[in-house]
Amino acid sequence: MDILFITIAIIMTLIVIYQYQKAQIKKRAKRIDQYVFPNSIHEKLSKAYPHLTDAQIIQVMSGLKEYFHLCNIAGQKMIAMPSQAVDMAWHEFILFTKSYEVFCKNAFGRFLHHTPAEAMNSPTQAQEGIKRAWRISCQRETISPIVPKKLPILFAMDSELSIPDGFTYSLNCKGKGKDNYCATHIGCGGGCSGDSGGSSCSSGSSGCGGGD
Repeated sequence: MDILFITIAIIMTLIVIYQYQKAQIKKRAKRIDQYVFPNSIHEKLSKAYPHLTDAQIIQVMSGLKEYFHLCNIAGQKMIAMPSQAVDMAWHEFILFTKSYEVFCKNAFGRFLHHTPAEAMNSPTQAQEGIKRAWRISCQRETISPIVPKKLPILFAMDSELSIPDGFTYSLNCKGKGKDNYCATHIGCGGGCSGDSGGSSCSSGSSGCGGGD
């Protein structure tokens, strides 16, 4: 009888924790959507990528919010950055140290770090981070992670905007070049990797990976 009671108590506790976490993710997602980035980030992107229109720069800024949504959903787990353009926007946002700190506290309940990929604890961290980014992106956009019919927003961004030195992903992996990553390999099991070497987010003193 005591064992049954304890088992039920544990199950109920786990349900309460799950519901609380789900509510927190939803609340923080709303804060991410409502946030207004500093105008100078738009200006910096315009100088870095003069070929982009204002509408396309807004698209990059929307991509940064999408990346933050992935981080929000992933919680303490690392999420790699699939886009160079969005990564630059993130870099610029971090320079607004106070605003960025407040944003992180409201959007994630913690500070979101950004560090070079080579500073990560192990070579597999970036691989796991990009796979996690792929899975969550596909889930958010109702795309099959194993047999995708299109690329998620963050994975299509650099190619669509013709970003110099951007991360380019392909659904057709035949004849894939060294600068063109196979998207369908990201969603498969162990041994497959579509790692772009992009930046990633995490919490705590270990920071996160990045391709600066």
